[in-house]
Amino acid sequence: MVSQPSIFTSALPDHTQLPESDGTFVKNFQEHSQSVPLTDSIRPRLEQLHPDGHYAIGQDSGIYWRLTEPPERGALAPDWFYVPDVVPLPPGQYRRSYVLWQELIPPLVVLEFVSGDGSEERDATPYTGKFWIYERVIRPAYYGIYEVQKAAVEVYELAAGRYRQLASNCRGHFPIEGMGVELPWLRWWDADGQLLLCGWEQVERLEQRAELAEQRSAALAQKLRELGVDPDQP
Repeated sequence: MVSQPSIFTSALPDHTQLPESDGTFVKNFQEHSQSVPLTDSIRPRLEQLHPDGHYAIGQDSGIYWRLTEPPERGALAPDWFYVPDVVPLPPGQYRRSYVLWQELIPPLVVLEFVSGDGSEERDATPYTGKFWIYERVIRPAYYGIYEVQKAAVEVYELAAGRYRQLASNCRGHFPIEGMGVELPWLRWWDADGQLLLCGWEQVERLEQRAELAEQRSAALAQKLRELGVDPDQP
């Protein structure tokens, strides 16, 4: 059971009192980015896992892990993250950021998209390096580093308090325990190796199926006419 915030933690600032932007990296939960396909395709699966809606997805959003001055220095802003079992905010409200001392539940998955050589994302310097902060403080069960220039991904799993790099499976994917999904390059797949479609891809597939069914129906009707049968007669 997750413990409730103490009097001390409730006196600390929450997401409404902390900056949601420092002009460079901290955005908010409503921000659209290159991580939108990840969110769009995984949302149906998360709705199955959380029929009560108790989960959160962040895109380029700040995760506050300690109090600093200025406050935004105490936050990291992964490109994408997912937190299970978080009570949603009332309709019309959204999280400006994710505040660990307020929410208490760590993310399950954190993903960083790297435009450089990835040294910042692998920096294990205590209290300042991203890798150290994720491993020792924020503690997502899975930490993924995408290197855009190499079109490559590394995934680390938290085990006994330390990250170990995962080996890919036979499909070249990284299984995410408990979600029934696998993570390759910038997309989700299910445990059977099927690509999880984005909303527009699902619509496109339905339209293709409808068009194919219409073509088959027209071909059958033409065949019946050639046999002297009127397909329009009941």
